[in-house]
Amino acid sequence: MSKSSQWLKHLLPHGLLGRSLLIIVMPLIVLQLVSAYVFYGSHWETVAKRLAKGLAGDIGSVIEVLRAFPDPDQRATILSIAAAKMELDIRFIPGGILPNHPQPPPTTFLERAMDEAMDERVRRPYRMETETLEREVVILIQLSDGLMEIYAPKKRLFSSTTYVFILWMAGTSMLVFGVATVFMRNQVRSVRKLAMAAERFGKGLDVASFKPEGATEVRQAGQSFNLMRQRIQRQIQQRTEMLAGVSHDLRTPLTRMKLQLAIMGEFEGRAELDEDVAEMERMVEGYLAFARGEGSEQPIASDLSALVEDLVGRFRRQGATIDLHSEGEIPMPLRPDALARAIGNLVGNAIRYGGHVWVRVGCRQGAAEVLIDDDGPGIPPARREEVFKPFTRIEQSRNPGTGGVGLGLTIARDIIRTHGGDVLLEDSPLGGLRARVRLPL
Repeated sequence: MSKSSQWLKHLLPHGLLGRSLLIIVMPLIVLQLVSAYVFYGSHWETVAKRLAKGLAGDIGSVIEVLRAFPDPDQRATILSIAAAKMELDIRFIPGGILPNHPQPPPTTFLERAMDEAMDERVRRPYRMETETLEREVVILIQLSDGLMEIYAPKKRLFSSTTYVFILWMAGTSMLVFGVATVFMRNQVRSVRKLAMAAERFGKGLDVASFKPEGATEVRQAGQSFNLMRQRIQRQIQQRTEMLAGVSHDLRTPLTRMKLQLAIMGEFEGRAELDEDVAEMERMVEGYLAFARGEGSEQPIASDLSALVEDLVGRFRRQGATIDLHSEGEIPMPLRPDALARAIGNLVGNAIRYGGHVWVRVGCRQGAAEVLIDDDGPGIPPARREEVFKPFTRIEQSRNPGTGGVGLGLTIARDIIRTHGGDVLLEDSPLGGLRARVRLPL
């Protein structure tokens, strides 16, 4: 993409309201430019030429009548008639001559039109001053026996339709733009509500009160969102109930197996069977924990920093060495029990594989972050995404002291993602592994 395209993309509005208004405004601007060009290029030019020729024709007529009736009394009568009927205040200066300084060339379209009209209908030396008086134009004409001063009202040369046209055009455009802004804001409001509902649902918040509104297409999108939300919630509920039911049902045969082993006493292979039963119990507990992570706990206003501090305090009371740093209160809607379980799994892994753990809580780039660092062996980068899969363990032995059943990270990511966030594994500056938890504010 060229620099000009990038600059244009950066300059254009990014929001739907801004872009919609731009689509409306651009045709209005183009229409105004075309209309103004046509008006000034044809209508105003024609009107201005006709006005200039009309004024020059009246002046020429007065001059010819004065030549035909040289009597002073007749001249006075003619000038009074010109003042009354033609709105021309004419004064005659016997023996007067035009100023010696040359007439400046016409600079405006009106001056050029008047110059052409005077050359065509008067054909005498003249000077015209349009800026001397506020409401009148002064025209000096050299006659054979003196100088004629003519004071003509500017309305005989300037057409007010020019300003009326501009005012009407600009006023109508502003009115249309205002009405379009009101209607487009109402349409965009329904799109924003849909986006906010989708964002809340992505964070695990309740959006049961969302009602589709707006244009037909937006209503269809809102209805599709409601159907999708219901399907996802139904699927989550069915999976949770199935996992809880299966895990609960497995406890009964496991209990019978433990009783049978206790009654049978010591025999060859007893230790291996006990270990298998214990492993199955840990897996069942992992299933139940996974099911509880998808439970029906509702989000409430909570303080993330206080939640982490309370969690770290419980680990410290169990003898763990944890360094905690919090940047202050971070209020946000959370499922406290579920999130405590998720962060507890991450902290527990750090304690299990590292000698010392550092926990940091703060806000970065519009999201709350919890950083959990340890000085353990870490996880190879190629396997960091793999460990989030259920029942995946880096440590391959079956010794419960060296690891769980492989559901801890799965449960942690699942819970954090239901809050609209995510958890990432990175290299820790302390030499071990860093778990970065990001939650949208």
